[in-house]
Amino acid sequence: MSKPTRIRCPICQRENDFFAEPVGPFCSNRCKMVDLGKWLGEEYRVSEPLRPDHFAGYEDMPDADLDRPE
Repeated sequence: MSKPTRIRCPICQRENDFFAEPVGPFCSNRCKMVDLGKWLGEEYRVSEPLRPDHFAGYEDMPDADLDRPE
């Protein structure tokens, strides 16, 4: 069994497990809802459409590595 991946909650900065169910990468349901509210309120947005050259550095990376936040 692998060691939990520890990160800081994107909202409150409390340290937690990235893959924690059911709220990971957030530390709580509250932080998860705050983040959703920011997306819905357009505080977060994708600034430009992704182009093929954005993915150029990841073409040869194994699939399992693409899911690891490091």
